[in-house]
Amino acid sequence: MMRTSFFLLFYFPVCIASAQNKTIEYKESQEDMVNPERGFYIPSGTRASNFILLDVNKLKAYRDSPQRIGKANYTVNTSLIYRGYELDTFKNQPLSVSFLASLQKDFDAIRAAGLKMILRFAYTNSSHTGDCTDEYKICPPYGDAPGDIVLNHINQLKPLLQQNAAVIAVMQEGFIGIWGENYFTDYFGDASTNGVGKVLNSSWIQRNELLKALLDALPQGRMVQVRTPQIKQKFVYGPSAPTTSAPLTLTAAFNESYQSRIGFHNDCFLSGADDYGTFYDYGSSHQPRQPANEVLRKYIEADTKFTVVGGETCDDSFSPQNDCAPAGYAEKEMQPMHYSYLNAAYNNDVNNDWDSSGCLFNIKRKLGYRFVLRKAILPLQLNKTKQLTIDFTIANVGYTALYNPRRVKIIFRNIYTKKEYTISLKADPRRWFSGTHHIKENVQLPAGMGAGSFQLFLYLHDASTTLANRAEYAVLLANENMADKTTGYNNLQHIIRVK
Repeated sequence: MMRTSFFLLFYFPVCIASAQNKTIEYKESQEDMVNPERGFYIPSGTRASNFILLDVNKLKAYRDSPQRIGKANYTVNTSLIYRGYELDTFKNQPLSVSFLASLQKDFDAIRAAGLKMILRFAYTNSSHTGDCTDEYKICPPYGDAPGDIVLNHINQLKPLLQQNAAVIAVMQEGFIGIWGENYFTDYFGDASTNGVGKVLNSSWIQRNELLKALLDALPQGRMVQVRTPQIKQKFVYGPSAPTTSAPLTLTAAFNESYQSRIGFHNDCFLSGADDYGTFYDYGSSHQPRQPANEVLRKYIEADTKFTVVGGETCDDSFSPQNDCAPAGYAEKEMQPMHYSYLNAAYNNDVNNDWDSSGCLFNIKRKLGYRFVLRKAILPLQLNKTKQLTIDFTIANVGYTALYNPRRVKIIFRNIYTKKEYTISLKADPRRWFSGTHHIKENVQLPAGMGAGSFQLFLYLHDASTTLANRAEYAVLLANENMADKTTGYNNLQHIIRVK
């Protein structure tokens, strides 16, 4: 009778009962789920010379209330912000104690608001024109900092990065060049026609030293995104690595090696045939600068199945190609390149076209992961001395998988006392790539759990012990009447009797 009363509160899933087990088929929800580490982000930045702290109440509103950013015709709710720090006053000196203290206050605000941060540091976010040969008329000096200063700053930042990694979704390499985009630089090899027109081996070595320092500054469970695919290739295989260098494979994925921890951010997504030089060969001492659009796109499509990808649109002149289908191929490009996030504020002209053409809602839902529980086979009753068989069929209908570690647990809640017991599963949801997955495990019931009737929940919580009990950081499944936003649990709509 208790089970019947419970199900009257919800829709009726399709159930097929045998003598010992029940097969439950679940219905997919069309809701745009505000889940951690994915979706449209809201950008924010500040300068060291005029540090404006993040506001906790404003950050909470990003998650809880629809936000219309810039010239957008659309709104977003988000779990992510981009936070850029312009180190304009520290180009020739160490970071100050007051700057580091302010940075910690920002991390505290992010944590209090239940969000995560995409993090980048740069020394300048402005350019100037002049009598130079660059096609965009961006002229030197560019205004970044020399290598010894940068390495010292990374060393100063390391304790804060380690301490606050739980609320850093991903860190972008930054530091080098205008905007931290690793191109127009005074010290790390100017690949533009203002310089030698390519990146020499000595500069690749210097760049690799910086990227290694940044990877070492973060915990091994966190990734660093680089601006172009060649930056990763030259790091993994050396300065002379060709554009045909091999991408990351499944056997090396998530093993905490340097290669497995380097992702990619495209800050001119869908802006042209090669996205403003994103997919371009910038050469080395013995290799020329040359187009490499097709081969580097194939590399990114393969490598990013296991690493994090995000960015922003930057130019609407590549229309209709950057529009929705059938005129354009926006979604067709996001899926094979495994996009987890995009900027909600830039470029609004491009994003507004997605809104007016009807594919924005789909993009909102599918950026990153989107897990749908299709079916569960669960016992109706079980002797507490026996093992429990967990049997799920789950589909990831998003563009890609999770990129940070996450735990999977089954929660047993006594329907009378409300006391909860927990079982940890071995499943790694980072390996739930786009497509359908069958998860079957035999587990022992929790010690100390007596007889009774228990409601079952699936809980995908943050791997950090400091966030593991925070509902905002748990993954909700895209199923109807399943997500409990107050606990972060997913209600499996099944009661098991333990004897």
